[in-house]
Amino acid sequence: MATTLPHLLVENARKFGSGKVALREKEFGIWQSVNWQQYLEQVRDLALGLTVLGCKPGDKLAILGDNRPEWLYCELAIQSIGGASVGIFPDSVIDQVKYIIDHSDAGFLMVEDQEQADKFLEIKDDCPKVQRVIVDDLKGMRYYDDPIFIPLQKVQEMGRELAAKEPGLFQQYLDSLTEETVAILAYTSGTTGLPKGAMLTHRNMLKMAENQDKVDPAFPEYNHVSFLPLPWVGEQMTAVSWNLFKAFTVNFPEKVETVPENIREIGPEILFAPPRYWEKICSDIQVKIQDAVWIKRLVYKMFMPLGYRIAAYRLANKRGAALNLLEWLCYFALFRSLRNYFGMGNLRNVYTGGAALGPEIFNLFQALGVNIKQVYGQTETAGICVGHRNGDIKLSTVGRPIPETEIKISDTGEILTRGPVVFAGYYKNEEATKKVFVDGWLRTGDQGLIDEDGHLIMIDRMKDVMELSDGTKFSPQLIENKLKFSMFVSEAVVVGKSRPYVAAMINMDMANVGKWAETRKMTYTTYTDLSQKDEVYDLIAREIAVANRSLPKSARVKKFVMLHKELDADDDEMTRTRKVRRSFVEERYAQLVEGLYGPQEKLDVLTDIKYRDGTGFRMQTQVQIKTVPEE
Repeated sequence: MATTLPHLLVENARKFGSGKVALREKEFGIWQSVNWQQYLEQVRDLALGLTVLGCKPGDKLAILGDNRPEWLYCELAIQSIGGASVGIFPDSVIDQVKYIIDHSDAGFLMVEDQEQADKFLEIKDDCPKVQRVIVDDLKGMRYYDDPIFIPLQKVQEMGRELAAKEPGLFQQYLDSLTEETVAILAYTSGTTGLPKGAMLTHRNMLKMAENQDKVDPAFPEYNHVSFLPLPWVGEQMTAVSWNLFKAFTVNFPEKVETVPENIREIGPEILFAPPRYWEKICSDIQVKIQDAVWIKRLVYKMFMPLGYRIAAYRLANKRGAALNLLEWLCYFALFRSLRNYFGMGNLRNVYTGGAALGPEIFNLFQALGVNIKQVYGQTETAGICVGHRNGDIKLSTVGRPIPETEIKISDTGEILTRGPVVFAGYYKNEEATKKVFVDGWLRTGDQGLIDEDGHLIMIDRMKDVMELSDGTKFSPQLIENKLKFSMFVSEAVVVGKSRPYVAAMINMDMANVGKWAETRKMTYTTYTDLSQKDEVYDLIAREIAVANRSLPKSARVKKFVMLHKELDADDDEMTRTRKVRRSFVEERYAQLVEGLYGPQEKLDVLTDIKYRDGTGFRMQTQVQIKTVPEE
């Protein structure tokens, strides 16, 4: 059996040749296909071309661009000659790009287009280790004369020439690979500081794919749509490791704006997305039902409660002829059209991960007949170490460990894990590596417990579990997930550490609140203007009051403030995977936090806004502090 990712590619090319589609990308409105033989040839030519440029085993190739077949060609190419890929989020600001390139010691960089090439030119003098920059799309770069740039096609051409001279060279490189060779330097999300480079070996990636497939098998005829950034370990798991292990087809959208349409076109069987994606669909469903004609609203009100009841029976493994008939009726009356509209009609292997998904949203998709499963893991575990199984789904848990992986809870309540998916350590950071391991177990930094059925209950990040001034403990993440179930709430940051009560800072959903305002003939100009309207505060107060009903009295939100701007990764308030950097946000908005526990009803605030090009401005506005009414 193959022990590295490039060996799996060779096996698939040998097995399927030109008879099966490996990759598909939509360009100019047409789906362009790449079969397994072509996939291997593209990788081989690029790998040998890299050696002509001076690339050696152990070198790093940083990749900066959107999800495209060329991204995978570059990743597999550098791995084929014994090097490692370093993914950089395409929307990263210049300082983040510079940090990752420099810290990873990347000697080579692949950029997708002129926009990304310009980012590198701004930091070129600060990245002296970079020898060559490979450019995929040369549009707009006719007059770029810097010799550091070289077209990707030219590198492949050089590789083909070398292959003609030394036909066995590519195989020699493959023969020198071992399962312990580092395949990927995956940088963590950096919620608590600078990102760390997790060294993931070929064994880590393949064992994760192999053991996840034992739990929930995929098949070669399946499709996956790769729309989440490839630097994220979750997308690496699906679009690279699992794809090579099971040879299903990976589809790349035309552009970010066409993702929903492209997902509908493909109708994938495999879909893995973070909670934000499912929260957005949930919000869209609620909005569309509100805008629908009366007959459709009536059908929704009739059949959704039935869907929830059917889901409850299904999760309890209770089946029967009457239940099957009712499920069939709900499907044809409502669920089929809803699922097809969002491209979920064919889903078989569907997961949420990266953070906890609120039980209300989880329940909604189960009611629609979408068998969504929670998985748990992190960059340091190659994506997944725990997950739900078919017929064994409990909404309050994240499932049981995948094969060959062990989970236990420490004396302090921290989740510990060990197994073949656990990474090799942090690049150039032995101190952090030592801290994260205890007697061979990986410290996850998450608090949890294991129930009587062996299911893991993930509570929150250890550092995020808070305690009120009276000693009552609460999980901010649990409260935030309940708040985000509202279609009017985009993001929520709960505070209350050592305070007398729980409070929240709210980001409204601009599209949905804007639509709500327009139907009431409310005039507004900007996000800031709309967010501070009295009517909007009353709307969000009602939504919070609804969420409070399902919370213990001590954990209910008593006061809130509407943030005057959206939390943004460019302002370091969120990671590129849309996780809130809680400590940074609390520090940045310390004035608002203090206001939530004071007598003021209005506050004047100053906020520095930073753009992606490094420029910025100072925003001055006034925000309200509102008490949530008790129902």
